[in-house]
Amino acid sequence: MSTILKTNALESEAIYIFREVVAQFENPVLLFSGGKDSITLVRLAQKAFYPAKIPFPLLHVDTGHNFPETIEFRDKLVEELGLNLIVRHVQDAIDEGKVTEETGKYSSRNMLQTTTLLDAIEEFKFDACIGGARRDEEKARAKERIFSVRDDFGQWDEKNQRPELFDLLNGKIEIGQNVRVFPISNWTELDVWSYIEKEKIEIPSIYFSHKRKTFVRDGLIWSASKYVYREEDEEVLERIVRFRTVGDMTCTAAVESEADTIARIVSEIKTSTISERGARIDDKRSEAAMEKRKQQGYF
Repeated sequence: MSTILKTNALESEAIYIFREVVAQFENPVLLFSGGKDSITLVRLAQKAFYPAKIPFPLLHVDTGHNFPETIEFRDKLVEELGLNLIVRHVQDAIDEGKVTEETGKYSSRNMLQTTTLLDAIEEFKFDACIGGARRDEEKARAKERIFSVRDDFGQWDEKNQRPELFDLLNGKIEIGQNVRVFPISNWTELDVWSYIEKEKIEIPSIYFSHKRKTFVRDGLIWSASKYVYREEDEEVLERIVRFRTVGDMTCTAAVESEADTIARIVSEIKTSTISERGARIDDKRSEAAMEKRKQQGYF
């Protein structure tokens, strides 16, 4: 299948999924991080419901340690498209004693997002949460269905999922349950970038090659930020880098790169031998780190 035909088929599938969500659920929401995958979801949702506006809000779980470029882009996108954005903060859960701030060399707020997300789902009674997870990201992601049911505690049972034969999606849930929906589940990182290139989608500057003050730890390049723990002997130098994935600053490393256009990013990914999430330290905590977080309610 040619790249264009594949892109069109993936787009059609995602649009079908979005329309099924609105048809089958009463109160859906799109989980928005400001990263390329959730930005792609916004474009797909626009197409699914054009000429009407996107008929559900965006929800951002803000760790408080996000890259400034991502937050600036988020606010700009929401204003330009007239979207309804809900923001809930991990700091509030810390202040209320619901979660405990990590300390030390590998401390991060990324895992603390789960509590804030589950609280937001309960607060707004969302019955479907649309996310940008893809099956190629990480092996636990590959176990997900497109409609992935969570119990009334927000937990995921990978052994108790519904079959999805012939593109039939079953959104029937019991009171208290909700569904995580993954419209780009069958996409790869390269598919996402190819779509961004084809659609000329604007993305945060952090994805492009730029100068940044960084330091190296465990072979990874970290942003020199007040939020990121750094030893005294870890020297800060200015490097030419970009980010392949955008998460909490404390768990997302950069890669050295000269790719300053979408076309160069696409070319770079085609020849890369390192996975996209190879720069996410939270996935390296244990062999089953992602799966355990998903079982607890992580998206």
